[in-house]
Amino acid sequence: MIETENLTRKFGNLTAVDNLTLHVKEGEVFGFLGPNAAGKTTTVRMLCCLIAATSGKARIGEYQADNEQDCIAIRKMVGLLPENVGLYDNLSAYRNLDFYGKLYEVPEEKRRENIERLLKLLGIWDRRDENVGNFSKGTKQKIAIARALIHEPKLLFLDEPTANLDPEASKTVRDFVLELKKEKHTIFLNTHNLDEAERLCDRIGILKTRLVTVGAPSELERSLYNRKTIVHLQTVTDSVIKAVKDLNAVKNLRALENKLVLDMDHPERDNPELVRVIVEAGGDIQYVTELKSTLEDVYLKLIREANVQ
Repeated sequence: MIETENLTRKFGNLTAVDNLTLHVKEGEVFGFLGPNAAGKTTTVRMLCCLIAATSGKARIGEYQADNEQDCIAIRKMVGLLPENVGLYDNLSAYRNLDFYGKLYEVPEEKRRENIERLLKLLGIWDRRDENVGNFSKGTKQKIAIARALIHEPKLLFLDEPTANLDPEASKTVRDFVLELKKEKHTIFLNTHNLDEAERLCDRIGILKTRLVTVGAPSELERSLYNRKTIVHLQTVTDSVIKAVKDLNAVKNLRALENKLVLDMDHPERDNPELVRVIVEAGGDIQYVTELKSTLEDVYLKLIREANVQ
């Protein structure tokens, strides 16, 4: 759905996005993480044909972002929730969506269907005739998401969709994104919220002007450490240590107080044998856990390394 090759954007002497090569598959939710001024919003603006790249290529579906006619087609096939919602406060929720539907040349009957469906999904159909200026920030954000979807885009860009929202409004937005995910929408999500990215995204890219890494949240979490199994015992004895060391599946073993910390490539497969061997050696197991890094651990480590380069 999205293909970029060495995509670069400079503002004078400042390089905002540097040689970004990226692939986003159709039907996936792709998260873009990075600190302020990392280039996330600039990337979205280039992919939506709102600004031109300085160099490099971007392809959205079958269209090239550096082709003027293709840019018109791209703008029609994408939906964008920008950082600023950009609604008309003196118009009702319904009339805001109707206005933008007309801009996208959505037929009248289809506009009515889509407006009703979206506002009902977001829980604000009963307030459709109220002026947007009377709504809270969270409700305005919901309407802005509906606006981005009014023309049934093939690709949805969400730029910090829960920024500055209270927990209840944030949950509503996240739940709505999960509903879109079930319907196999392709979603490109810019966010600072690591928990949000972990819950919503199939894959995550970390950007610090340059792309630092890409992977599924679980893959990134495991990348900081080798997979480690921790066995909590009543007591760690020499016979237990000897029995565990004889297992081929165990690559490394450390005994820490009443715990064994083991490097294992396939704990789901090999843990049952590990437990059996320990019990046969007289070990009293209290419980078995896996040591995992969090997405936050990985993110902070990679961003620090990127800052040093």
